[in-house]
Amino acid sequence: MTVLDETAGEPTDARGRVAELHALREQARRGPSDRATEAQHAKGKLTARERIELLLDAGSFREVEQLRRHRASGFGLESKKPYTDGVITGWGTVEGRTVFVYAHDFRIFGGALGEAHATKIHKIMDMAISAGAPLVSLNDGAGARIQEGVSALAGYGGIFQRNTRASGVIPQISVMLGPCAGGAAYSPALTDFVFMVRETSQMFITGPDVVKAVTGEEITQNGLGGADVHAETSGVAHFAYDDEETCIAEVRYLLSMLPSNNRENPPQTHGEDPADRRSDVLLDLVPADGNRPYDMHKVIEEIVDDGDYLEIHERWARNIICALARLDGQVVGIVANQPQSLAGVLDIEASEKSARFVQMCDAFNIPIITLLDVPGFLPGVDQEHGGIIRHGAKLLYAYCNATVPRISLILRKAYGGAYIVMDSQSIGADLTYAWPTNEIAVMGAEGAANVIFRRQIADAEDPEAMRSRMVKEYKAELMHPYYAAERGLVDDVIDPAETREVLIRSLAMLRTKHADLPSRKHGNPPQ
Repeated sequence: MTVLDETAGEPTDARGRVAELHALREQARRGPSDRATEAQHAKGKLTARERIELLLDAGSFREVEQLRRHRASGFGLESKKPYTDGVITGWGTVEGRTVFVYAHDFRIFGGALGEAHATKIHKIMDMAISAGAPLVSLNDGAGARIQEGVSALAGYGGIFQRNTRASGVIPQISVMLGPCAGGAAYSPALTDFVFMVRETSQMFITGPDVVKAVTGEEITQNGLGGADVHAETSGVAHFAYDDEETCIAEVRYLLSMLPSNNRENPPQTHGEDPADRRSDVLLDLVPADGNRPYDMHKVIEEIVDDGDYLEIHERWARNIICALARLDGQVVGIVANQPQSLAGVLDIEASEKSARFVQMCDAFNIPIITLLDVPGFLPGVDQEHGGIIRHGAKLLYAYCNATVPRISLILRKAYGGAYIVMDSQSIGADLTYAWPTNEIAVMGAEGAANVIFRRQIADAEDPEAMRSRMVKEYKAELMHPYYAAERGLVDDVIDPAETREVLIRSLAMLRTKHADLPSRKHGNPPQ
């Protein structure tokens, strides 16, 4: 029997207190009201707790500071103090491995960040760093809580500082499931991966109203900062999906390919795809004619375990492919030129995309496989004025600075500075292989002949015949498949059908690779 205090009407024994606790917890779990939940669902959005249930293994979530409430007053806040203060924080497991999470609850203050709200996020971020486990943020908030003034802004500063401290230490994944405006957008930008959902999530520094007031341009929220914009144009989002369920399922898949922290290796699996499987289809996939395009995705599918891979930034800078996959169960990062788009050249966006990916792989002990078919850097005034030198140097710096196992494979073209930048032997690739279709040169034979034999061509009775003859001569002397091998610039020329086996055996040898870096605080990479 529960004993109540006759004056206060409160339980005075342990059982009564426990019942009271369960009632408070249930109130916190239920949220502000059924009406608020219905409004969230009416927008096609899940609640914060429903999202956490999708992300984590069933029954694994352990909440932290569920009963936290703000202490602010003024503007009606003193009479409105809901539990959780609009953010749910805690940890659980994904496929049995610990993952920390915080999720904005849009039903409470629109998910806006106040002082208590920020303190909860700071705490869970600190816990994730200390425990050495990934951090996933489920973002659905209206920005800073205006009623709390500068205290809310300071809360963002604490988040940014922790994002930076955790960078390269634990995987950080931002899942955008609603609006994210103003300074709040910088936290996702500091993390390793950004997921977005079409129609319901947006990110921008200044919204459509401000844009119209300042520039006169009229644009919708999705047109300004929707999922497709950031996945295709700005490159802010790595992934974009049509619904929250698919999006969160892909977050789980990504986590299965990442280590818990920078001191561990990614999880290894034991599949049924034989390590020595031949891929004779590769002999027909890549045309020997360097002017004919093909789909590099098909090459990757033939090489990796079960043809399965996760492409990063799939719709941005399509002339280069960055993907996570497995070779004999070991996670690898793949960087590959895509001849189907801009002939696979390197440009500003492709350089930035691949540089960030290489840095991520190096930070989290993921070996890097580079598949080359690159005719050079994209020429043009826009590229030069846009800083192709500076941006291309980012990729060069990332490769040169990487200490994980690095293997490069030249499929066909490898011309000029782009060949050197894309993990050539001269910048530190551990092993460099080539197919018999490779063409490694300063430039294409036609361009080289025009430069070297310019006078002979001009003085010839038949300039075109002379040019054709000189092109053949240049190819025969300097661009035959074994020229680089004869000079030790590639370690071996291999049968394309044996590519998978060669890569797997090479990775096994490099598994214990150790590289010492010079003592320094940090480098000063090109920006």
